[in-house]
Amino acid sequence: MLTAARAWEIFETAELVCTAEAATAAVERVADEVSKGLRNRYPVVLSVMGGGVVFTGQLLPLLRFPLDFDYVHATRYRGDTTGKAIDWKVRPREDVRDRVVLVVDDILDEGWTLAAIRDTLLESGAAEVRTAVFCEKRIGRARPIEADHVGVSVPDRYVFGFGMDVYGAWRNLPAVYALKEERR
Repeated sequence: MLTAARAWEIFETAELVCTAEAATAAVERVADEVSKGLRNRYPVVLSVMGGGVVFTGQLLPLLRFPLDFDYVHATRYRGDTTGKAIDWKVRPREDVRDRVVLVVDDILDEGWTLAAIRDTLLESGAAEVRTAVFCEKRIGRARPIEADHVGVSVPDRYVFGFGMDVYGAWRNLPAVYALKEERR
């Protein structure tokens, strides 16, 4: 279990990769893009818990169109820093049949979780699935999905803050940090 002392040690040795000001500007830009594209579509907006909650909470008040809102909870990390198989905690509950769905998530890393969510929604009859992620990791290889809207780009390191956690902590930070790189 992570202790407060260890959480502080992680934070104090981490590298800032996206300031709070840059995060706010990114949310505003994504909201503008999404609003232009979905203004007359009356979509279902699905937040991906738990990481997507901060981005979604800041994005929703800036969207200038009618929408239905719900959430899904699918994860590969379960409090760790490496992904495993998809674990569905909450599947889509809102009826998505024949609807445009906007999935809002914290990060596009390898893309397996977001691709699984998209595929599940399409199998459930969604007319179209669009995606908005707060950050996209520069991994340098192909993914099974690319996001339609991206707030910021971050290095291919483990990042936390702005909804993303490290061992369960620090989702509440207004900026994004990367774990200290290990020297090889």
